Amino acid sequence: MDIFNSILSWALKKRIHDIELFMKYPEEVQQEHFFELVETARGTIFGKEHNFSGITNYNDFKERVPVRNYEGLYPYIERLLHGEQNVLWPTKIKWFAKSSGTTNARSKFIPVSEEALQDCHFKGGKDLLSIYINNYPESKLFTGKSLTIGGSQQINTFDQKSDTRYGDVSAVIMKNLPLWAQLVRTPNLKIALMEEWEEKIEKMAQATINENVTSLAGVPTWTLVLLNRILEITGKSNITEVWPNLELFAHGAVAFGPYRRLFEDLIPSDKMNYIESYNASEGYFGIQDQKNSDELLLMLDYGVFYEFIPIEELDSDDPKVLSLGEVEIGKNYAIIISTNAGLWRYKIGDTVRFTSKSPYRIKISGRTKHFINAFGEELVIENAEKGIEKACEATGAVIDNFTAGPIYLDGKHRGGHEYIIEFINEPDDLNRFTRVLDESLREINSDYDAKRHKDIALAEPKIHSVPRGTFYNWMKMRGKLGGQNKVPRLSNNRDYLDSLLEMLGTDVQQ
Repeated sequence: MDIFNSILSWALKKRIHDIELFMKYPEEVQQEHFFELVETARGTIFGKEHNFSGITNYNDFKERVPVRNYEGLYPYIERLLHGEQNVLWPTKIKWFAKSSGTTNARSKFIPVSEEALQDCHFKGGKDLLSIYINNYPESKLFTGKSLTIGGSQQINTFDQKSDTRYGDVSAVIMKNLPLWAQLVRTPNLKIALMEEWEEKIEKMAQATINENVTSLAGVPTWTLVLLNRILEITGKSNITEVWPNLELFAHGAVAFGPYRRLFEDLIPSDKMNYIESYNASEGYFGIQDQKNSDELLLMLDYGVFYEFIPIEELDSDDPKVLSLGEVEIGKNYAIIISTNAGLWRYKIGDTVRFTSKSPYRIKISGRTKHFINAFGEELVIENAEKGIEKACEATGAVIDNFTAGPIYLDGKHRGGHEYIIEFINEPDDLNRFTRVLDESLREINSDYDAKRHKDIALAEPKIHSVPRGTFYNWMKMRGKLGGQNKVPRLSNNRDYLDSLLEMLGTDVQQ
């Protein structure tokens, strides 16, 4: 296995030169991908309707192709779901990444072309390993196996005559992995792609406890469920006693900061490393490329052309759309993508903040529909997660999950924000936790601070500490256990709050 580890590590490190190339020439690489995408799709139904043949520059593209959300693109996707081809992209589309997201109750079916699989999703996974091996050349990652906590793959039921299939993106990727990648992962696909989450966790735990697992990949919250079950089964005190060679957790989907301490308690090893990735149903967009920073390098040569809408322009009838070279450091933007699976000027619903332009690095700041702005405070997910992380540090708390929304101003209630938090370790003083959270939010968000000034518009946050298992049971009740499903962090209405409080038998705001 040492020889295999050396060969695979050497092969992966060869990619670093290409990564350095797009870091050095970002706009040129993006322009090259832009023209390649437009040229490739000019003969599709979408390309003909939008006269791709007449597009000679980026301005032509902006004039002819409107920015769309999922609902706007769905008439084309629906045709693909029923087996029609050459609609958005010329090569055959037979896979779809299913995502209900956390912004829309209806399932979304994102087309996944062979190019998107090979040049985006797979390439992203390989690049994460390349960057990791480059940063940690002493790694023994490939002497063991990778355990991925993914979703389930199902047969498309839209048209029995078509051979189109869908599953959440992790399942689609696992189902299509090349042979070498299948050899270094665990458990087998029959277990990994099981649909029933609780049975799947049990079988994953039983199947992997005797494997030499050297890396984990998945959403932190669901990974914790698996790790705790493994400790219950084995009776071990920590995960290093089960997998002594474990050295990497590749995570994404939710901010890792609030969970870091819990993972460090479960995996008390100085050789354990953590790397974040930005891998969505629509594509693989970013990788943490530095040892001591959680910023994500924007990956620019994956067949994805990026545009950005300033967050303050989102509700405009004619929002200003910026190219990569026009963005500014520190500002929040909604991401717009055009991809090698035929997503044209597609608003994916995520917001990012640029931390660097040389090279282009980002932090995920939230969702376009997941924020609280009931009083003009413009609180985004990144703010809330950072505030909770600070409050945990100050009070010795460790959280499992949380969600928050507004307390509406009326005759009975002062305006404010209400949090439901499930603690693994309770804070030593919940009032101090609340105060530190509030102070942190005031420090990092000037709009929130202005509304909190002398309690003019906003009162101090209200926090409910709820029993262990609350969010698990709530997600189960909603049919959203496991896979890519995430607890919605913020909402500008009380739907999630009231649903949880009602489940707990607690009075909700009328």
